[in-house]
Amino acid sequence: MTSASVRVPAKINLSLGVGPVRDDGFHPLATVYQALDLHDELRATATDDGVIAVTVHSEADPSAEVADVPLGDDNIAVKAARLLADDSGTDLGVDLAIRKVIPVAGGLAGGSADAAAALVACNEVWGLGLSKAELEPYAAQLGSDVPFLLHGGNAIGGGRGETVSPVLARGSYHWVLAVASQGLSTPAVYAEFDRLNEGRTVDEPQIADELLAALRAGDAALLGAALSNDLSDAAISLRPELRDTLEIGMEAGALGALISGSGPTCLFLVDDETHRLDVSFALAGASGCADVIQTRGPVPGARLV
Repeated sequence: MTSASVRVPAKINLSLGVGPVRDDGFHPLATVYQALDLHDELRATATDDGVIAVTVHSEADPSAEVADVPLGDDNIAVKAARLLADDSGTDLGVDLAIRKVIPVAGGLAGGSADAAAALVACNEVWGLGLSKAELEPYAAQLGSDVPFLLHGGNAIGGGRGETVSPVLARGSYHWVLAVASQGLSTPAVYAEFDRLNEGRTVDEPQIADELLAALRAGDAALLGAALSNDLSDAAISLRPELRDTLEIGMEAGALGALISGSGPTCLFLVDDETHRLDVSFALAGASGCADVIQTRGPVPGARLV
């Protein structure tokens, strides 16, 4: 049987502007994405029975299934494969084996990453011959972050985040991630955002010129000062300990800090690898911080290996 393996990165939002809830229940977004050197790996093996199946295991213990990741039809990688199969008319099935490294429910788009990987891998093993540009409409149907994760790098996202365009950027950036002991539900964070803003005027989201200028210049200090996330108050309202984590990282000298996406992972931009170690040591003792990850970005999106 034909097999293919795909590596796919995590994403962070350097800025995340959230507008008023729409009639369809979604919020318009204006965001700047960056892909991080923190990868899940998906291996797809084509089968003759037409069945789409998935297994998910952790990097730390390949024999153990990963908690809170659905299997079967509720798994987003399965949804991606089924969407591609139904539209292409293939009679083939696929076995998907996912090795999880990206934290689950951490605001780093681990599920969306696996969906992007499934699109690239199934396209390969089923011999569909689609380009990444041709895979984008499928990605947009699956979730706001999936189109970006096909390409990686740095990009501006609009709509619900699914409309992606490249952004002029220079340099590589060092990050420290403080992973919380428990995940946060994205719908719960958006619901809390709506509750906190009830009766207020919520403006249409914008991307700050200062952030784009910092990326163009490749200036980490300027970028750190321009990081922003409109969901921060909602995430902190649900998890007050996140405020303490952010303060610890900044007191350790981080250039900037923010909550990643809908949380609860906290991000800290640092100068270099030495500075990255200093901030990591400070965060290791923070209450509610289950793990500290050192990484960098930007990196390419989903790719065959």
